[in-house]
Amino acid sequence: MKLRNVFAMITAAAMTLSLAACSGQSTASSTSSASSDSSSSAASESSVSSEKSTGSEESSGASYTIGICNYVDDASLNQIVENINARLAEIESEQGITINVKYDNCNADANVMNQIIANFAADNVDLMVGVATPVAMAMQSATEDSKTPVVFAAVSDPVGAGLVASLEEPGSNVTGSSDNLDTNSVMNLIFAQNPDAKKIGLLYDVGQDSSTAAIEHAKAYLDDKGVEYVERTATTAEEVALAAQALVSDGVDAVFTPTDNTIMKAELAIYETFADAGIPHYTGADSFALNGAFLGYGVDYANLGRETADMIASILTEGKDPATTPVITFDNGTATVNTEICEKLGLDFDTVSEAFAPYCTRVEEITTAESFSDLES
Repeated sequence: MKLRNVFAMITAAAMTLSLAACSGQSTASSTSSASSDSSSSAASESSVSSEKSTGSEESSGASYTIGICNYVDDASLNQIVENINARLAEIESEQGITINVKYDNCNADANVMNQIIANFAADNVDLMVGVATPVAMAMQSATEDSKTPVVFAAVSDPVGAGLVASLEEPGSNVTGSSDNLDTNSVMNLIFAQNPDAKKIGLLYDVGQDSSTAAIEHAKAYLDDKGVEYVERTATTAEEVALAAQALVSDGVDAVFTPTDNTIMKAELAIYETFADAGIPHYTGADSFALNGAFLGYGVDYANLGRETADMIASILTEGKDPATTPVITFDNGTATVNTEICEKLGLDFDTVSEAFAPYCTRVEEITTAESFSDLES
């Protein structure tokens, strides 16, 4: 009798432990981990959001893994990644899903970039995100066989780069968002501020696909106007500094740079060269103006990041086909003026704004900082 009681007690204890183990497994599988830090250059894997709030939808149990590779550490591209992550966190709560993000930054190193992408493929991610043209092109090549969906962000000329057949019908496993620059609008701003400009400097990296079309458009514009231009190219930070000094020696009245990541990365090191010489630097993104250029004209990169995240979610959760998902384009009519540089150049911000008004949707002010988050602190 006593033996039967002991056996019963042991059996009950075993059942209790088994139930506890099952409960622990269920809890672990439905809990998200913390969001990845988009400015870190080290690879990481995490959920975009942590615990769902009590008011969110009941979890559907769906879980996805994406790999994001950023091309280089600069204000514009970092802002895109930050906003992709922020929007994905909202989507997690809205849809009751888990989105695990693997993130890395190749810092413009092609070998590192290819290894990052190979790691994503080995991990069988559900979707890859390439931030900037070189990353998108490498992802396209790496997924030719697997057909893993690829969403690019901030590709200036996706058709010219061969990423898509057309903006409306991409035609393969690749689609995304474009920050295509309206070069003529930037040129109009140069001459709105200084109608008597006689020589324009063109500063860019000849190896950047994002610069190719914009520079050709700028040359055509200046040729039609009968204005002289001087080209200076660079592929490293040291070369950018030398090119900037050369343009000062060339006696240019203004300098134009499109959405060029090489020049963007070096802007903090060259902006005083131009400002001290009284030369306004006109560029293709507000991050340049943040880092000291006189003007940045282009898309809202925070919004571009959020729109890209919505596209990512639609492919993952709705089964949308990248081949028939149109590339997202934006109204890039915002002119961002660095008021500190404006003053240093001896220009009045209100007068400049009035001159720019007919050629853009709005004029915004900014001051010099390393990142947009610095302006908020």
